[in-house]
Amino acid sequence: MSGFFDIPSDLQNTYFGLIGLHLREALVPVLAGLLVSLPIAQLCVRFRWLYPPVLGVTTILYAIPSLAFFVVLIDYTGQTETTVMIPLAVYSLVVLVPAIVDGVRSVPAETLAAATAMGLGPVRRYFQVQLPIAVPAIIAGLRVATVSSISLVSVGMLIGNQGALGNLLNDANTYHRPELAVNSVVTTAVLAILADALLVLLRRALTPWMPKESTR
Repeated sequence: MSGFFDIPSDLQNTYFGLIGLHLREALVPVLAGLLVSLPIAQLCVRFRWLYPPVLGVTTILYAIPSLAFFVVLIDYTGQTETTVMIPLAVYSLVVLVPAIVDGVRSVPAETLAAATAMGLGPVRRYFQVQLPIAVPAIIAGLRVATVSSISLVSVGMLIGNQGALGNLLNDANTYHRPELAVNSVVTTAVLAILADALLVLLRRALTPWMPKESTR
């Protein structure tokens, strides 16, 4: 069991250090993707003709293999965390943009009319009315994007040990220590499950008016 947590010195991290690195490389891109998706989604809601091409572009970008992204980026950002995180942020858009658009579009027309009658302009109406009502759909998108990002970080091992827990997969082969591969897979899966559970709790906290059965 001690070998399970005995991290090779070439990774220059402890077990918990790798966990922290993995979470940073996974969650920062999702946050960046969310910040980019919010204004894009609002434009798609306001100009319906814009949604299909935006969805098409994000889908095409999602279809680009991460290794191809690395090859393009590595000349500019080098073998760094940034090279790993940029593709992950781009991939999150294909989930987050539709989630936000669908959530905002689900707001009843009479609710928007009431907000307008109260003197709320487009910006305040978006942030004070539409987004709060769209929270369940947005959190659902965040759950998919977060779990996917936590999984994909491991691909960073291909560019100079930038895969956090994924680096253990390479070392498992290098040092003939299969327990390192088990460590990588199990720990990554546990992180994904915990992150998903925390997002479910966050959704329940932000939508106390919804029945618990509806927040699963």
